[in-house]
Amino acid sequence: MDAPAELLIRTPAGLAHITTPAPRGVWWELAGKDPETNPSQTPHWLDCVCATGPYRDASRLYEFERGLRLVLPLVARRRRPQVLGAEESWPVQWGIGGPVCPDGVSPAEARAVFADLARQRALRVGVRLRPADQDLWSDAATGFRLEPHMTQMVDLDGGFGAVWEKRFGRRMRREVRRAERMDVEVEVDRTGRLVPAFYHLYRKSIVRWAEQQHEPLALARWRRTREFPARRLEEVASRFGEGCAIWMAWRGGEPAGACIVLRHGGHAKMWRSAMDRELAHPIRAIPLLYRLAIEDACEAGCRTFDMGESAPGSSLAEFKAGFGAENFSSPRCLRERLPVTAADRRLRTAVKRLIRFEDP
Repeated sequence: MDAPAELLIRTPAGLAHITTPAPRGVWWELAGKDPETNPSQTPHWLDCVCATGPYRDASRLYEFERGLRLVLPLVARRRRPQVLGAEESWPVQWGIGGPVCPDGVSPAEARAVFADLARQRALRVGVRLRPADQDLWSDAATGFRLEPHMTQMVDLDGGFGAVWEKRFGRRMRREVRRAERMDVEVEVDRTGRLVPAFYHLYRKSIVRWAEQQHEPLALARWRRTREFPARRLEEVASRFGEGCAIWMAWRGGEPAGACIVLRHGGHAKMWRSAMDRELAHPIRAIPLLYRLAIEDACEAGCRTFDMGESAPGSSLAEFKAGFGAENFSSPRCLRERLPVTAADRRLRTAVKRLIRFEDP
């Protein structure tokens, strides 16, 4: 492994010392002190991105003159000239990144970080902000375009009793009570043992999603397994250890539904879910698993339960709202030397129209 590069730059906030890649010990230290750090802002997540995709560690540690330290998780494309590559926190489908900083950052320091990123020669630089940071950091992103994104989160304040009584919707409570009367066996695995069973359900889900979205099955299988290969799940389960919980509902000895929850500090993240609809729907397996996962997060002392991004007004967004999930802005700050994202979006839109694709 090459030695980290060290830079000293002058900024409106004073001198800043930059180390890239960021030293892991410092990153873990800051992640442990920053109460807003998500599972997707940890070194484990970066390792999973790099191990299962064409990326390398490009994270940056910033140390400012007054003593402030912050780490920006970042990856760059491997085996591609920088001027043709991207540096992102994170690539699309990898979720929320953004700065890890336990101490209050000043507007000048935030602007200095984005000014440093703007100097990079990469074709595209992108940073997906967490909700807690979006006001200060998005204002500092001069020269970056803001792409609107949101994430749905359940506030766990008050414990599970308060979440169940005050935030779960009546319909969802009925669904869960119905599931609890069914002949269903539930287990939680924190060792990775249930990775094959989950991926079995994921492959079954691809068939259902293809039908719902009017997508050719061969295309759906290629696209979905490329986006989420089995190796990626194995890598996450291995690196996160007990911080990766696979919740599985069984019916008659067969896997019916499952979900994966990642945890770091005070934050739990619903990462993936899948099901065999013919087995799972009659027993309301997914509502039951979500309820158990949320209760588990409460017992672990988590403050939030992130259920991920959904299209506003979609049936999926409404389903998550039934658990008390509220919408929070989590924009992506994007700077491109050529409009590659817009071109890619136009191409994808044209293909969707051609096959009459319907978003869920």
